[in-house]
Amino acid sequence: MILEKTIQELIEKHKFLEKDLSSGNIDKKEFAEKSKEYSDLNEIISDAKKYISFDNEKNDLEKIMNDSDADKELKKMAELELNNLKLQFEKNEKKLKLFLLPKDEADKKNAIIEIRAGTGGLEASLFAADLFKMYEKVSNKKKWVLELISISRSEAGGLKEVIASIKGTNIYSTLKYESGVHRVQRVPDTETQGRVHTSAATVAVLPEAEEIDLKINDSDLRIDVFRAGGPGGQSVNTTDSAVRITHIPTGLSVSQQDEKSQHKNKAKGMKILRSRLYELERNRIDQERSKDRKSKIGTGDRSERIRTYNFPQGRVTDHRINLTLHKLDEFLEGEAFDEMIESLTLQAQEDSLSNL
Repeated sequence: MILEKTIQELIEKHKFLEKDLSSGNIDKKEFAEKSKEYSDLNEIISDAKKYISFDNEKNDLEKIMNDSDADKELKKMAELELNNLKLQFEKNEKKLKLFLLPKDEADKKNAIIEIRAGTGGLEASLFAADLFKMYEKVSNKKKWVLELISISRSEAGGLKEVIASIKGTNIYSTLKYESGVHRVQRVPDTETQGRVHTSAATVAVLPEAEEIDLKINDSDLRIDVFRAGGPGGQSVNTTDSAVRITHIPTGLSVSQQDEKSQHKNKAKGMKILRSRLYELERNRIDQERSKDRKSKIGTGDRSERIRTYNFPQGRVTDHRINLTLHKLDEFLEGEAFDEMIESLTLQAQEDSLSNL
């Protein structure tokens, strides 16, 4: 009954917005907001009306089926129509419930992705590089814009750490389930006995926060400048261009030295810090809201082992949904990536529906 009442309210809201928008008596800002709301409701209004009319249609068909004067053919047609009606009702109900789930405002945001080599030495850094290449290929296929923020290389083409921003449409909603420990099982090039080694890399995906999302007081920041180390030429290594920004209340700290300009390093560092603080606050609020709920799929615990890439068997397994794809090469090329993401998203929706 609660769902039926809520859906009836959606239908009334849609009718009210339609009338309001056609009146010409609202200002531009309000018109834009109401147009967006009206457009969102348009996606499910037909399903909502069918959901509300279900009982009446069901009763009409049952009357025909129970009518002693109706011929067998008509009763058979009514029974078939009723079965189809019930199936459609279930589909509509699920779609409407998904629409009514609380929206994550961060889903539409761009993302910052951080990849770090974990346990496994050089092999872990090579795997971190493989993961970064995979996300680059996914970005290219989806016409996303990937911009490097900072990078720290190891030997043989590996990566100790890489941070990048990814811009496009609904980036965070696509990549948010990538956060966690990614494990690789393969024979390293340096292994003479042919033994399989296990290494790991961590991935963190953060919604890219804008200044309007989070207010950071200058008094809460400590900014230290220092001379950049590593390769980069004289202009990098002989000036105090590197920047370390510390957020005093939380202790979060970001160092940035890739640019020759201190100003550019500070801007990049603030972008990372803002997104980390934004995610910290989101996680705090989410934990308060869901103390009594456990979800199979999380986006906050970066120490959780989420996926294994097994090269000898050519498979990639996501441990949260027990899904194994025997398409490791395609997955690393970004080809089978959507298949995994769609399965994760569906499971997350099922978890949310069960908590409604």
